[in-house]
Amino acid sequence: MNEIISVLSRVLLASWSVLVDSAPFVLLGFFIAGVLKAFVPDNFIATHLGGGGVSSIFKAAVFGIPIPLCSCGVLPAAAGLKKQGSGKGPVAAFLISTPETGVDSIAVSWALLDPLMTVIRPVVALFMAVATGIAVSFSEKHSAKTDDSPAAEQFEEKACASSCCCGHKQQEKLTAAGKFREGMSFAFGDLLKDVGLWLLIGILLSGMISVFVSTEMVSRYLSNEYLSMLVMFIVSVPLYVCATASTPIVAALALKGISPGAAMVFLLAGPATNAASLPVIFRILGRKSALIYLVSIVIISLIGGVLVNDLYGYLGYDITHWVSKESHEEAGIVSSAASVLLVILIVKSLLPEKRIRNPH
Repeated sequence: MNEIISVLSRVLLASWSVLVDSAPFVLLGFFIAGVLKAFVPDNFIATHLGGGGVSSIFKAAVFGIPIPLCSCGVLPAAAGLKKQGSGKGPVAAFLISTPETGVDSIAVSWALLDPLMTVIRPVVALFMAVATGIAVSFSEKHSAKTDDSPAAEQFEEKACASSCCCGHKQQEKLTAAGKFREGMSFAFGDLLKDVGLWLLIGILLSGMISVFVSTEMVSRYLSNEYLSMLVMFIVSVPLYVCATASTPIVAALALKGISPGAAMVFLLAGPATNAASLPVIFRILGRKSALIYLVSIVIISLIGGVLVNDLYGYLGYDITHWVSKESHEEAGIVSSAASVLLVILIVKSLLPEKRIRNPH
């Protein structure tokens, strides 16, 4: 019994260490996401993504970078874009770029990984989004049949209706302060509800990895850089983990010796191909386009992993020790307060909302 308590305490302490490192940056990321939500009109992207040309695909990928949607929230938004006339190529680019390059995930990358990975991650994700969008668009041009069936339209309507991310609701004219309040309500309410639980699970998993996975295990079974990339891809596909939550998992594995290339594969493939989102993506894009979407992600993520390892090697980094863990003698008051605040906000977002009863 004492041994179990000892192991649990070690896991919780390791998880707390990750939480302390990341919480201030996570809160900053959600704050920026709220500002973007408040002052970027809901229909801004939809009006720029018509057609399926390269220009529309590139704009879809670029516009997806700052949009505060997680792997779950992007699905109904993408369905709404398709219903509004966007081609499958821009929709595919948007599906990849938006959850992969959110400001919250970039902030956590800076906190837990290294500056080089923080820059490379969104750049490779942007390239993957554009390349996949072009591949999907090319296949669409050679397909005479489009997915305009009533079933597909009903699905898209239901998807958008169930999401706070689609802009069907007409908003009243608000002052700047009112828009700011709505943005913060979205960021620390709806968005945090989508991401928060998975972030805590990711942090807990990172604590378990720190305790149960040794550097000897990684060097014995995952020392081959190509095999480690393949393993990370296979693990990432069934695991539902958003871009933000995947970062602490990768950080824990990196400290055990996982290469940056293997880390990149997990960071790219996890949010884009998790088992929970694949059925919905098949419904949005259609079977042929969805298969091209998946194959493109597999090829680009694996090639990207190899190139990232080569880049780190070229710059003189040891790919088995590319993340350094700074010792924390005592957590600072700001980081500790941010950690407690983040946990409280996540728990609050997960509690059922109280409905006001109509007296009539």
